[in-house]
Amino acid sequence: MLSLQQVTKHYIHRGKTVKALDDVTVDISKGDFVSIVGPSGSGKSTLLLMLGGMLSPTSGKIILGGESLYDINPEERASFRKDKIGFLFQTFNLVPYLTAIDNVKIPLFLAGHTDSEQETKAVELLSRVGLADRLDHKPSELSGGQQQRVALARMLANDPAMVLADEPTGNLDPDTTDSILNFLEEINREGKTVLMVTHDPNASKRAKRVLRLADGKLVQNMQSVS
Repeated sequence: MLSLQQVTKHYIHRGKTVKALDDVTVDISKGDFVSIVGPSGSGKSTLLLMLGGMLSPTSGKIILGGESLYDINPEERASFRKDKIGFLFQTFNLVPYLTAIDNVKIPLFLAGHTDSEQETKAVELLSRVGLADRLDHKPSELSGGQQQRVALARMLANDPAMVLADEPTGNLDPDTTDSILNFLEEINREGKTVLMVTHDPNASKRAKRVLRLADGKLVQNMQSVS
């Protein structure tokens, strides 16, 4: 489903060339659950942004669903991203003045669903993540864990084939972390491919496979021992 072929990303910082990623080649099968680990500055988030179609490589190719992601035009790439990829972030990225249900409706509205379809689907997704009684609450009225569950529901709205999660449990307590990881495992069992950047060794063990980066290089590609 996903292939990185000799992917390199560098940029200029204070007159020096910095390699954020350095000749990374890896294949990720449909339905895999991969954790991406490594020290700060190792290239984890850069890799995730590239996989999401938001940061082009300096060289190399990223093949997703048979498409070379950066050989199609920006409009096609944005459409591909909207239809195929779901994003989950540490900071939740909810619209603060919208309720939970209205936050979940956003991708449904952008996809052209009717008002009735948006309402039905948003209620269904929020109920699935345990927030049926919080539909009309704004982010400021929800705990961090509840906000992340709203973000999960929103991410699932367009039924993406691949989920990219950047430190999705970084701001959460242990119990809430466990519930979020349980949910990622659940949607993975349903067939979605999940790639998760994490600094938490316990979280990384929940994946089927671990990719370890150091100084922009892929230094380890192994099955999880959990």
